[in-house]
Amino acid sequence: MSMATHSNIPTAVEHAVPIPSERLVRPFARFASMSSAGGIVLLICTVIAMVWANSGAADSYQAFINAPMNIGVGSWLLEHGHMTVGIFINDALMAVFFLLVGLEIKREVLVGELSDIKKATLPIAGAVGGMVAPALVYVMFNLGGKGIHGWGVPMATDIAFALGILALLGRRVPNSLRIFLTSLAIADDLGALLVIALFYTQTVKIEYLAVGAGIVAILIGLNKLGFKQAIWFIVPGIFLWYCFLESGVHATIAGVVLAATIPVNPRVHVSKYSNYTRAALDCFDEADDPTQDIRTNSTQRAAVLAIEKNNHTVLPLLHRMEHGLHGWVAFLIIPIFALANAGLHLSGNFGDELTSKVSLGVIFGLVLGKPIGIILACVLAVKLGLGTLSKGVTWRHMIGASCLAGVGFTMALFIANLGFEPGSEMHSEAKLGILVGSMIAAFLGLAALLSCPSRPEPEPEEAGPVMDTSKY
Repeated sequence: MSMATHSNIPTAVEHAVPIPSERLVRPFARFASMSSAGGIVLLICTVIAMVWANSGAADSYQAFINAPMNIGVGSWLLEHGHMTVGIFINDALMAVFFLLVGLEIKREVLVGELSDIKKATLPIAGAVGGMVAPALVYVMFNLGGKGIHGWGVPMATDIAFALGILALLGRRVPNSLRIFLTSLAIADDLGALLVIALFYTQTVKIEYLAVGAGIVAILIGLNKLGFKQAIWFIVPGIFLWYCFLESGVHATIAGVVLAATIPVNPRVHVSKYSNYTRAALDCFDEADDPTQDIRTNSTQRAAVLAIEKNNHTVLPLLHRMEHGLHGWVAFLIIPIFALANAGLHLSGNFGDELTSKVSLGVIFGLVLGKPIGIILACVLAVKLGLGTLSKGVTWRHMIGASCLAGVGFTMALFIANLGFEPGSEMHSEAKLGILVGSMIAAFLGLAALLSCPSRPEPEPEEAGPVMDTSKY
């Protein structure tokens, strides 16, 4: 996930006298504003999971994952598959992650980098090549074997890790390379979602899908009727999640379907927002009284509330939800997912697991298949005149970014949970391959980008301070 973290527009809080609570949380706020913060938290939770699963308290790790959970209202309890903490994290919390993914995909397709076919061609071509090649590499190792069902594991890119590593390089890499990698990862996520829906769904209960289709129709109707409050979509979305959970189609897909119905148009035009907000500010200034403050000046309070309402109506619900969810997903949901899924117990058969067909297929798929597929697809697109490299980006930059796309972690672990029985030998081999392959891909990508010139050719965006508002 990616989110803008900087702005050249000052706020009142930035220039106010710091209070004790702000001094206490300021270091954490600064950390959270870093582009690499989400990846760092994810890495820390991965290390904790690995240490926990291989320590003397390994039994408590398994007990944590397999602890039963009761979800319901009153006397009604959700008993799908005997809900445990691990299942809740993978089926419920990750639905929120996929909701954010769906919101990002919709925004990029409608108003972002993927909305311009000429700009979108290169990352889309790279995403396709970066999915097909790793799958073929995996199949080469596992054709005819029991592990063939895991062919989708090395296909996806972990955008949090990839962009986090890219952020560590600062201005050594062009901003357009970050845009390319972000667009590629989003297109990659869309492809992974299609793979999950089409190939990792087994038995399907039509009656639940029919009810789910009815809920989607209601959501679309709410959108068309002009409902702009999140609650009108979240409540039906919970029922949609339940229908997907019971239908056999993975429940997290409900998050993406819900995202597709979220309104993208603001309630009021920006010109009206500007006029009415400026009028409210004038009213605020005119009501200024040295003998009063905001607590006793009702006119100023009313003006502030009017501005707040204006802010709410000018921002589309899609952008408000995306902005609101990002922190929760980056700093809570994804780290919890890593904590529950990255705890691979390294047994005495570590060497055999590492050299198994499943593990080797994942490792070579991520380390070789991913960058080779992306580069070949991009070269072909450029040769055919379908796309061009952005200014300041060289093929050495592209190779580095393509290697970073081999960091598959989150989505790869997710697909591994679908492709193999959790706790099985092949599931452990797939997780080992993901961890080893992602680490090698990260190292190769970092090394390739460090070999690039430290001062890339200046881009138009670097001519002066620019506020990145695309994610808001």
